[in-house]
Amino acid sequence: MKYVKQTMIITGMTLAGEILNNLLPLPVPAGVYGLFLMLAALVTGIVKLESVEGTGNFLLDTMSLMFIPATVGVIECADELRAVLLPFLLVILISTVVVMCVTGWTAQWVIGRGEDRRAPAEREAEERGRER
Repeated sequence: MKYVKQTMIITGMTLAGEILNNLLPLPVPAGVYGLFLMLAALVTGIVKLESVEGTGNFLLDTMSLMFIPATVGVIECADELRAVLLPFLLVILISTVVVMCVTGWTAQWVIGRGEDRRAPAEREAEERGRER
């Protein structure tokens, strides 16, 4: 019964995302709406992590199985994809490098902001510790 409740919560958030996707004229996928709704519900405490953790972990564990139909579809269209394979791989390579760089720079920026917000006494104590 516990997993049925967890599944219903996750399905409800997904359904709410679908409804928002139909109501709002923004180019945002329904799944993204659902993820943000779930995040907001978890952060505000409306939904407790324990209320969705078991089913969420199960879905994450079985996620690779959900890509099998898409992979079979790609394999069936292999002849048509050969013509665009090189540009496709080039786009994948470039976008992967860009995403990794942007993620790294963003992480460094966030860490730098966290260090700037520390109390001056903490920074002075750390600097004195480095001098020794």
